Amino acid sequence: MLDTLTPILLGALLGLRHATDADHVVAVTTIVARQRSWLQAARIGAVWGIGHSVTLFLLGGAIIGFRLVIPPRIGLGLEFAVALMLIGLGYANLRQRDEPSAPSLHRPFWIGVVHGLAGSAAVALLVLSTIRAPLEAAVYLLMFGFGTIVGMMLVTLLLAAPTVYAGARVARMQGSVRLAAGALSIVFGLLLARELIVDGGLFSAVPSWDPH
Repeated sequence: MLDTLTPILLGALLGLRHATDADHVVAVTTIVARQRSWLQAARIGAVWGIGHSVTLFLLGGAIIGFRLVIPPRIGLGLEFAVALMLIGLGYANLRQRDEPSAPSLHRPFWIGVVHGLAGSAAVALLVLSTIRAPLEAAVYLLMFGFGTIVGMMLVTLLLAAPTVYAGARVARMQGSVRLAAGALSIVFGLLLARELIVDGGLFSAVPSWDPH
């Protein structure tokens, strides 16, 4: 019984923790900075988590099922795509007007998919090193995805709290929060890109990738 519960509990708990990774929080912050509804914020977090989980199941499942080996350059390239996305999100936030608009769920879904591309290999390698049984590994991935969805819902609710609470009374502050979130996203994306290029050697002859 304990052996059965281990991948379930471990997957859910690590999925919750995974939702709080810095790049995830920064990306979601750029989206929820303008939200004035708890429901909209929770929806964005859930859709982001679903997009992330779709990639996790497909790519992570293939890595586990076929014992695939991810070359360092490809692993670095996937993470570099996340850095470019963060820069793009930040730039879009800086250019947006302050008028409220209905949130599109396509955007957080595809952002989650891109993040999943960068994170699935690390998750799958962790599973391979600890869980050998295919069924237990599948359960782990499923619960990891569930934990990530729940975690992102909680994260987006916390991030949206200031603007939801303040509402229209401090619309100017909401604009400042949006601009700050955009600037933060650009800076974080640039720092991540630098780390991958300089420390990881993305464009060098011998790249070095440490999935985490």
